[in-house]
Amino acid sequence: MRILPDVALPSGEAGATPARIADGVRAWVTSPPLRGLVARFGGDWPAGDDGLAAVLAWLDEFSARHWDFRRGRERPEAGEPALDARTAGLVLAAASALGLARSAPPARPAYAHLVVLGGLAHACLRRVAYAAHLLGSGTSVAGEVAVLGSFRPLSEAEREVLAGVGLAGCETEVDALDAAVRLAFRVAGPAESGGVDAGHPHHSWSSRTYRPPASPPVRVLAAPSSEPDRRRAHTADTQRFWAEHVRLSPGDAVLMVTAPIYVPFQHCDALRTLAVPYGCGIETVGVDPAVPDLARLPEPVLTPGRHLQEIRSAIRSMRALHADLAVG
Repeated sequence: MRILPDVALPSGEAGATPARIADGVRAWVTSPPLRGLVARFGGDWPAGDDGLAAVLAWLDEFSARHWDFRRGRERPEAGEPALDARTAGLVLAAASALGLARSAPPARPAYAHLVVLGGLAHACLRRVAYAAHLLGSGTSVAGEVAVLGSFRPLSEAEREVLAGVGLAGCETEVDALDAAVRLAFRVAGPAESGGVDAGHPHHSWSSRTYRPPASPPVRVLAAPSSEPDRRRAHTADTQRFWAEHVRLSPGDAVLMVTAPIYVPFQHCDALRTLAVPYGCGIETVGVDPAVPDLARLPEPVLTPGRHLQEIRSAIRSMRALHADLAVG
């Protein structure tokens, strides 16, 4: 399998100009690994000088036809394409080069805030445990650890995952995150709680703050949806909601923890929802599977289809980011 060069993500430095961020988007979406992947799936790259917006629109449409295996469903319900060995190898090599397959340690010793993004039950456990590991390994956080989720109901399979590590009674994603915080930070209950039960999860919100000894406060936050008549809260909703609660300031360095496969798309979502409007810095890292504390926690097999799906997610996130930048 040919080794492809790594492609940097758009700049997350505090105060990065829209033009600089757009240059990073352009470099990623026009990189040789992504071009090679498009060609492998029969795509003819747009000709002419239509600009980055046109390329992003074309990639969005192309990836919808070839790499969208969810079709509006949740991620666990996505299908898996039948790929030959050569194509599957190219997908995995491109995913690695594009930043979806490796974990890197935080670049700085200290941050204003650490943000943990929610997900499926196994991801909640692993990401919260990794955040606790970072804090215990010398990463300094001056503000808070924010653990962001939603009221998405857990599936039966997710409840079984939690039961396998001794966590019962969780009904939603934010319940799983809350249980993961209690497990990883060894805390019994929140010091402060708040929220609004509006009678429907799309309109409701909750906040629980834990105060572990020798650690910054850990807040578990579930946000309301910005489009409650259409859908549940998504990642951008929770990020905006948290930024308003914590009073995020220009120049704040924010470290974000997710799974490696989601780093590109969630990094660009955070640039759009946090860095651009608030002027803060964003660094996004994936959980390191080599950390001993994570070995006992479940991790699903990441197939070529999963990587294609999340390359599409990154394309869509970069398209939304570029539209908000209002640059050529």
